[in-house]
Amino acid sequence: MESGPAIFAGAAFTLFGAALLLWTGIRVRQGEPVALGVAPGVAAALAGLFGVTFLLLGIWCFGRL
Repeated sequence: MESGPAIFAGAAFTLFGAALLLWTGIRVRQGEPVALGVAPGVAAALAGLFGVTFLLLGIWCFGRL
């Protein structure tokens, strides 16, 4: 009964983290800004950090099953 919320949370965090990393990588490769009004290096680093954090959090949720 408790595995349902863990599966949902794990899937949501993993998909969001992977999508954020993919989107950030594409934006950086094309030379486009990741966030408007922020230094490009800082924006890419923070987006990458949050992407990895959400991806690891999703993997952790799946590990709790």
